[in-house]
Amino acid sequence: MTTSSAGSTGRREPELVGQTVVVIGGSAGIGLETARRARAEGAEVILTGRSPDRLEQAAKELGALRTAAFDASDLTALEEFFESLATPIDHVLVTAGRPYYAPLAEMDFAEARRSFQGHPMMMLGVARFTAGKVRPGGTLLFISGTGARRPGIGLAVIGALTAAMPALAANLALEIAPVRVNVIAAGFVDTPLSASLLGSQLTERRDELRATLPIRRVVGPDDVAALAVHLMTNTALTGATYDIDGGQQLVPR
Repeated sequence: MTTSSAGSTGRREPELVGQTVVVIGGSAGIGLETARRARAEGAEVILTGRSPDRLEQAAKELGALRTAAFDASDLTALEEFFESLATPIDHVLVTAGRPYYAPLAEMDFAEARRSFQGHPMMMLGVARFTAGKVRPGGTLLFISGTGARRPGIGLAVIGALTAAMPALAANLALEIAPVRVNVIAAGFVDTPLSASLLGSQLTERRDELRATLPIRRVVGPDDVAALAVHLMTNTALTGATYDIDGGQQLVPR
């Protein structure tokens, strides 16, 4: 085998050339990393988020097609955003929102209600508002978690939401076919959101995970991004939930 033939054999064509990916919550963390990976695979990206400054920085870095700053939990704003898209899109990733942890005695019921109405309603909204916008075979991807699958004090709200996401995905996959619907259930991911939730305990948590996870390292946003792009490109996958937690669920508490 010659050097030139070996080089040509080793090259891989980008998998998202000519496609458009919308990332809801695309200015940081998993969303930004997925947008970056999608661009590397040849896609155009549209980014949304709450912070105009962070969006502008991300858009410049990636060469985004466009951006829109709004709160994705505001269903009116979400609908208006999708109505404004003149270009057909291929994939939507939703990473917006943050988990709510609180024991019953300390629970802020208004905040708990917002959580219950937040991500599930956002999921339903995206599925409805993208009708006619997403090309057949494209996918809606929603980020969920694995950490609250085991019951624990303070996990009632997030546990219920974690359980709801797979059921929503399976039903929506039937209802809006041939557009595909999938959930990525992540464990701890080393992102700015995780840092804001853990504060001074972040380093201790990282060390604990490196010592106990079967993969012996912490899951990063690039790991989740790789899975997201795979779910975009593999058109046989729909109605399912895909765990990515480095084996966190296998480790006894």
